[in-house]
Amino acid sequence: MQYYTRRKNHKYISFLVILIFIIVVLNIIIVFFDKRVMPAITEMAGIMAKSQTLNIINEKSVEILSKEFDYDQMIKIQKNNEGNIILVQADTIKLNYLAAKLSTECNKELSDMKNSEVKVPLGWLSDKSIFYNLGPKIAIGIEPMGNMSTSYESKFESAGINQTRHKIYLNVNAKIRLKLPMRNQDIEVTTQVPVSDTIIVGKTPNNTLGFPTNDNSKSQNTN
Repeated sequence: MQYYTRRKNHKYISFLVILIFIIVVLNIIIVFFDKRVMPAITEMAGIMAKSQTLNIINEKSVEILSKEFDYDQMIKIQKNNEGNIILVQADTIKLNYLAAKLSTECNKELSDMKNSEVKVPLGWLSDKSIFYNLGPKIAIGIEPMGNMSTSYESKFESAGINQTRHKIYLNVNAKIRLKLPMRNQDIEVTTQVPVSDTIIVGKTPNNTLGFPTNDNSKSQNTN
């Protein structure tokens, strides 16, 4: 009876040691995965997801702006008797319409990313570029977060004697989420889309009116 009890206790102790060993090994694997694997995977997944988002924004921007933006219709220039530019006034309604249309079209395309994913090779764990595409791939889900926001930016530069270069940009901001195995991570994607680059005759203007500064359609007045 005593022998049986000792044997039973020995089995229990062996089972407990094996269980503790398994728990320790699992913790080491989890820590390694969290500290070494996930940062590299997250970084690469973020780059790939940003690239997809920027491609959508750029393609839609070219498609919409090339068809519907007309500088002479959007921007009105007033000059004095000496031919100097005294006022540049933008058509806020038309500019807001283009920004809203771009935002809507991009949001539709981005919504299709909800069930998409990027696949990152485990070779990215290595610091050697020759291994980057090697090994099994980890699938990371991506989805858009909220609606894209836009704002205009207008710049004037001297372009020679009595000439001014007028540049108009559309600043675009979008958010996407990486659906990682152990946690999610939100990423902000920002880009500046060139809208217009025009040379106008006359010195740099003193005033600009009507350029929306954000998606709430506020106007910019620069003196």
